[in-house]
Amino acid sequence: MFFGLESAAAADTFRIRLTGARCADDPACHNRFHPAIKPVITVKPGDTVIMETRDAFDGQITPTSTAADVIPTFLGGPLNLNLVHPLTGPVAIQGAEPGDLLVVHIVDILQDDFAYTINVPGFGFLRSEVPGPAILHWDIKGDVATSRDLPGVRIHAEPSMGTTGIALSVAKTEEVYQREHELAGRGGFVLEPLGNDAVPASLCGHGGAFASRCLRTIPTRENAGNIDVKQLTKGGRLLIPVFVPGALFSAGDAHFAQGDGEIAGTTMEMNVTLVARFSLRKGEAKRLGITTFQFERDDFFAPPERAVPKRFFATTGISVNRATGRNESEDLTLSARNAALNMIDHLVRTRGLTRQQAYMLSSTAVDLHINQLVDVPNFLVSAFLHLDVFQDD
Repeated sequence: MFFGLESAAAADTFRIRLTGARCADDPACHNRFHPAIKPVITVKPGDTVIMETRDAFDGQITPTSTAADVIPTFLGGPLNLNLVHPLTGPVAIQGAEPGDLLVVHIVDILQDDFAYTINVPGFGFLRSEVPGPAILHWDIKGDVATSRDLPGVRIHAEPSMGTTGIALSVAKTEEVYQREHELAGRGGFVLEPLGNDAVPASLCGHGGAFASRCLRTIPTRENAGNIDVKQLTKGGRLLIPVFVPGALFSAGDAHFAQGDGEIAGTTMEMNVTLVARFSLRKGEAKRLGITTFQFERDDFFAPPERAVPKRFFATTGISVNRATGRNESEDLTLSARNAALNMIDHLVRTRGLTRQQAYMLSSTAVDLHINQLVDVPNFLVSAFLHLDVFQDD
């Protein structure tokens, strides 16, 4: 036994159990990225690790939480965003070296019986148009989730990990810090290193040896991290170029299901048990010039009628400001916002949902797709609504 880890019956299978109420209480958990964070276990290529993981907000949201509970502390509420994201790990893979490609095989994702979707004020793609707070509680029975806060809607299970990644090297960590710091200086929305509630506190907290360079887990980066790729369900493979010896893999922030885009900033957040197997493609990242993560699979990520999907309704958006009518040039973000806002309008008008309900449903069951990037000046984005989410259809 080591920090809640125990060897299973098979020599090549290991388990990392959750201990403690919060990540800070668990030696096998961290909520920042830095290569100095030591692995809690070392495994061989081909080994399987069963990892119990925490939800994105580290247990702060429960079945009894209300909308008032999702107001962040900087606005006078109780929700501590410094706890995002608690990650189980790191797991070191024996023999992994910079230049290799780490393959993370998603063997299974075993879901909990409760999930939630929240609209946190100041966060999310449409934070100005649909400000929070709001919450949906999801009751999971088998492979279907329903919510008392969204009657008539059912969501089918397509569990995936929101955050899975490895450590960056010291040099790459510095590069990332400098570029994000520069972006923050230009007014960009960046969460820079912060010692408040950082885990491990000895390295990343106030006075910690690397507090100024322990990266927040919010962005997607070259090492993967908070990727929110719904297609990485059971059977998917995540391919990450290795930056440090051992790779140092961690995971958390799981989703029962997700819409492509996760526009509200959250989807169906929950605790899960991730079953992952690791392999190495020696030297492949260096040989092929792979500098950022990739992913692949050999089958549908969900039943074909939902993966395609079979039945859908779609709204569209182009690069024209809805409020002013001003045409922008090749503005993909504006096109995506318009497609999402048009979907929210559609759900309000045709389904009788509130804007909050429509926004959060879109985060779980609407996929944003790029249709074209060449018909200047207007890029086209479509928002696909899966119609099988409505029980009366």
